[in-house]
Amino acid sequence: MPADQPIIPVPTVPIPADAETLAVLGRIADALERMAPPPQAASDIHAADGFIWDAAQGRLDPVRKINRVPIELLRGVELQRQTLYENTERFARGLPANNALLWGARGMGKSSLVKAVHAEVNANHPGSLALIEIHREDLETLPKLLQVLRDADRRAVVYCDDLSFDHADNSYKSLKAVLEGGIEGRPETVLFYATSNRRHLMARDMIENERSTAINPSEAVEEKVSLSDRFGLWLGFHSCDQDTFFAMIEGYANAFGIDVPREQLQAEAREWQVTRGSRSGRVAWQFIQDLAGRHGKRVA
Repeated sequence: MPADQPIIPVPTVPIPADAETLAVLGRIADALERMAPPPQAASDIHAADGFIWDAAQGRLDPVRKINRVPIELLRGVELQRQTLYENTERFARGLPANNALLWGARGMGKSSLVKAVHAEVNANHPGSLALIEIHREDLETLPKLLQVLRDADRRAVVYCDDLSFDHADNSYKSLKAVLEGGIEGRPETVLFYATSNRRHLMARDMIENERSTAINPSEAVEEKVSLSDRFGLWLGFHSCDQDTFFAMIEGYANAFGIDVPREQLQAEAREWQVTRGSRSGRVAWQFIQDLAGRHGKRVA
């Protein structure tokens, strides 16, 4: 074709679809609509007193009944109990309060105390606080959770149980920015409580490894341990002695109406702790579960 000859466009003519084709397409569209997930409902912060953060769906799942122990049954942690209650109660009244790190020995009531204090504060200030649990593996979505809570008309304690970080885990950096130092920062209506077996949330060998391999050891260690500094309130939990262990056992037995002579109760408790190789609030509770079952008593 000569270069100067114009190109004549070929008109496109729509091909009419017959009725049967249209019916098939309509059925396909209906099927796709049925398969699509329903629109996600907004989280209702007033739907319950407790929630679990569903990171995948970006919503708060209400907890019908929070698994907790009455605050008066937590023995051997009276100072920690009073301190955490006062911090939480001030927050419920709209006053300044600190993020809290509960650290120390396993089974000494760290997570139980968080849940018990929340219940006690809500009993004294009805409906004032929501307790929201975020799982350790979902911490990177914490900014998204805070965005959900930022415009909520209810105060909330966001709680992470058994918080710790290992080698090559950088999610602690996002947590640092959220707690203090980010542009938006933590909303005034949100507190963050965490429990951990580690005071600095990092394994000792992890900290020592940073010290030995970094160009500037002091700065590397400072980067790792500075996360715990974001918690204004530190509460330590230590292994209990024999008298405290017996006080826990007796308190549970009295509360649940388990009528066993004191000498027998202590003897059985001592035997139970020997089989477990430790004394703690968790071991005391497990013993009471066994004892209540044998005596036909309910503890929940």
